[in-house]
Amino acid sequence: MPSSIPLMVIGAGPAGLFAAERLAQRGYAVQIFDHMARPGRKLLMAGRSGLNLTHSESFEHFLSRYGAARSLLEPALRAFPPNALRQWAEELGQPCFTGSSGRIFLKSFKASPLLRAWLDRLQTLGVSFSPHHRLVALNDDGAQFDTPNGLRSIKSPARILALGGASWSRLGSDGHWSSLLPELCTAFGPSNCGFIPDWPDDFQTRNEGCILQGVTLQYGPHKKRGDLILTRRGLEGAPLYALSSFLREDLRASAPITLSLNLRPTMTMAAIKKRLEAQRPRESRGNRLRKALGLSPFSRALLQLIVPDAHSPEALAHAITALPLTLCQPAELDRAISTSGGLRLDALTSDFMIRRFPGTFACGEMLDWEAPTGGYLLQGCFSTATACADGVHHWLTETRTSI
Repeated sequence: MPSSIPLMVIGAGPAGLFAAERLAQRGYAVQIFDHMARPGRKLLMAGRSGLNLTHSESFEHFLSRYGAARSLLEPALRAFPPNALRQWAEELGQPCFTGSSGRIFLKSFKASPLLRAWLDRLQTLGVSFSPHHRLVALNDDGAQFDTPNGLRSIKSPARILALGGASWSRLGSDGHWSSLLPELCTAFGPSNCGFIPDWPDDFQTRNEGCILQGVTLQYGPHKKRGDLILTRRGLEGAPLYALSSFLREDLRASAPITLSLNLRPTMTMAAIKKRLEAQRPRESRGNRLRKALGLSPFSRALLQLIVPDAHSPEALAHAITALPLTLCQPAELDRAISTSGGLRLDALTSDFMIRRFPGTFACGEMLDWEAPTGGYLLQGCFSTATACADGVHHWLTETRTSI
């Protein structure tokens, strides 16, 4: 039987909290350490726009969303799949629903009720929380932390690292931990992020907050539809997030790059041309675009910026369906929804133990995997946390460690 010597979970985001829960449910004493004052800060931020837990699409399609990381993540995702995550949330009193896109949300559209119920459960299970503990060193039998009272070394039979990526540092994910394992990590990069277009600063300032609704972006064979919004940090939105890994890598190799933007993807070029031909020639270009196609002021401003000499119905129809969108670089790393890079997957065993540190496991966004928005990120965190907890239990029992 497990004794009272706590297992160590470092990181109090979703992956760390869930790993702690799974271990505590097996009867282990668990202590969570985090450099922040309160747990779950990034989860609360995600809940501001409605907490998208996971996705309901076919499981094979779901698995494909994890790209090159699928081979390591698939057993974890199968062991704790989307329906298990939904059931877990509902057992905490947070019913879910499936949206028209297949995404699964909490009905409350907020993370705070879920987090409160979750923390209550962890307290009932006897999990303890040590805030203001920043990890500064790992060793074979524990870890060292920087605390308000100085350095503190703590021993533990097994450790789970759930230290997050490198975006939204004010919420806890600052990536500083990677300096402890430099030879095992790849550099962080932005994922599911915005990008900086090659538009004049005054144009971006005038149009900040404007939205391009229901447009399509095409980059090579990849095509995505959705809304784009211009912010002070660049151009953002679901189509860019979905293409971000391709765009980021190509920008790294050779910047700038150019995409094709379709402002009216529900209409053919011929239909657009016909509507424009029906307008009075004496009308200004802006009025013809507004009356014939209902283009927003922002769309019309973009056309004026990028193709100022396109006036004929044919030239305008071509521009509207294939407007060149040139991007210079990704937006800042700290504002990305998630990050690429982190702890290399080949540094782990199939049980998510770090080969160089027997008894130390890792899960969540600190690992070098990517997935699009749509519930895949949270699902990956919960599934790898489950795999870590199972791996810890297996390692302790197989090695006959006395705890």
